[in-house]
Amino acid sequence: MRTYAIFEATDRPEAEELAIKAIEILQKLGANVCVSESIVKKYGDSIPDIRVCKRSSYDDIADVIITFGGDGTILSAVQSYITSDVPIMGFNVGKLGFLAEFVVSGLEQTLKDLMKGNYKVITRSAIETTIDGETIYALNDMVIEKSDTSHMVEIKAYSNKHFIGEYFADGLIIATPTGSTAYNLSSGGPVIFPTSPVFCITPVSPHSLTHRPLVVPDNQQLEFVVYSRTGELKLVADGKVRKKIRNGDIILIKKSDETVKLVEPENSSFFDVLRDKFLWAEHRTNKEIK
Repeated sequence: MRTYAIFEATDRPEAEELAIKAIEILQKLGANVCVSESIVKKYGDSIPDIRVCKRSSYDDIADVIITFGGDGTILSAVQSYITSDVPIMGFNVGKLGFLAEFVVSGLEQTLKDLMKGNYKVITRSAIETTIDGETIYALNDMVIEKSDTSHMVEIKAYSNKHFIGEYFADGLIIATPTGSTAYNLSSGGPVIFPTSPVFCITPVSPHSLTHRPLVVPDNQQLEFVVYSRTGELKLVADGKVRKKIRNGDIILIKKSDETVKLVEPENSSFFDVLRDKFLWAEHRTNKEIK
């Protein structure tokens, strides 16, 4: 029998409450469920006889990890389990839910479909860098950005040792196709189909009209040499500050050998999600504006 691990956003009561409801449904359906100690401490009376596991061991136990929160919760799960092959499924309790495709309103039917195998698993590429002996991964993006200052940073960029250019900006985004619809899009970068074998380099508030987003093949190793007037910058991976970096540091970013498996609705397509979440290509003049 398959085992489902529950990964809820612990700072959002609505996500925890939905997780409890899902646990009750899965137990009623006869599934094996494992949960973290934190949710048992808060809601133990609602879920008696539940298997308690450390979150760090979910990837050794579960066949599917189910998240309750938003895209940030999925990204947190990815950071925890990226070196495993366990698929991650996301229920959206947030505002957008581009990665967390499953909706709260269809919870019970969705869980029934999950147990019947009525879903698909898609594989997304990730990127990585190694700093001070630590390998850092990202599903969406890595950002080299200024550290609490009003001054711009200067970043020299190279691809396979070939000089691309020097950016004067608040920061620089290196996005995967999956991350193209996140910070990259907000900064004027293009939407990229998820399985495209590319990266996108997008400056944040560049001090030049000619510093535009650049799409490069993902078999290139990207190299960035950084400088800030304050002497300090930071590396952000999937929205979390991971490292402080200093003037003259060289950041090497490449496609990772690790991949991320995400559970999607059986009949879902990338274009459906674009239209649903971003109102992509909608002609608002032809629709009633409420």
